[in-house]
Amino acid sequence: MIITLDKLKKGESGVIVSLTEGEQALKFMEMGCTPGEEVTLDSIAPLGDPIAVLVSGYKLILRRTEAALINVELINER
Repeated sequence: MIITLDKLKKGESGVIVSLTEGEQALKFMEMGCTPGEEVTLDSIAPLGDPIAVLVSGYKLILRRTEAALINVELINER
């Protein structure tokens, strides 16, 4: 099932399948968000934004609007 990264629930993982927004896509790839990379939603701020994901061996903090530009294929549910 393909969804956007902002739709993951805490503990869920997915594999990045594509990035939207050309200018933003370059920014994401520089931060380790490349197609084929596994991401896991680690934590969510108390008010729901931003979120922290584990990707490429580190924790990356993203706004939900940024995470909505990254398409992932869901691989598990915890």
